[in-house]
Amino acid sequence: MQEDIQTIAISALQHVAYCPRQFALIHVEQAWEENYFTAQGQALHERVDAGAPEQRGNVRYERSVAVYSQMLGISGKLDLLEIEGKTDKRYFPVEYKRGKPKTEDWDRIQLCAQALCLEEMRGVQIDEGALWYWQERKRERVLIDRVLRELTLQAIVQAREILARGITPAPTPHKSRCKACSLVELCLPDALRKDHSTSYVQQLFASADI
Repeated sequence: MQEDIQTIAISALQHVAYCPRQFALIHVEQAWEENYFTAQGQALHERVDAGAPEQRGNVRYERSVAVYSQMLGISGKLDLLEIEGKTDKRYFPVEYKRGKPKTEDWDRIQLCAQALCLEEMRGVQIDEGALWYWQERKRERVLIDRVLRELTLQAIVQAREILARGITPAPTPHKSRCKACSLVELCLPDALRKDHSTSYVQQLFASADI
């Protein structure tokens, strides 16, 4: 990686995969609004990160692990790293999420980026990790395969292109995604102020599977 290339936060890759406009609002325009979802997610991560490293049998658990990739220009923090064995070690990254499992790859991309960093930092091969969802108390195993790696690299490229242009993409309203986004009122202020804004908001915030 060239020294003058901006380092991208791994959490930002989840943003760009979820919505390129949301990514630009946060990372180009420096806009941020707290809502119930972001506050709950922050509380969850603070609780997870507060745990001390521990050894259980043949597995060591390290929390709040700083990771980076000089080659890809990304860095961040891993919620939990499980290290099995002492000589031939097996690394298993775990990312904690507030909500529930998703069919889309937003969360998996974030986990994969963490795995790519660990591979570069520790000279290992990571074949799988996990996402732990608080809402359902469920751990979802994730294969770090070729397809997910390619999606993650594409997200890095897209994020870097948006940062380089410095232009926020136009809005493309999506009912379920906009509902959960803390930036919806900053993102779509004109739509919310139209004469039919009441029906628009009711439609936007109707029950959705997210």
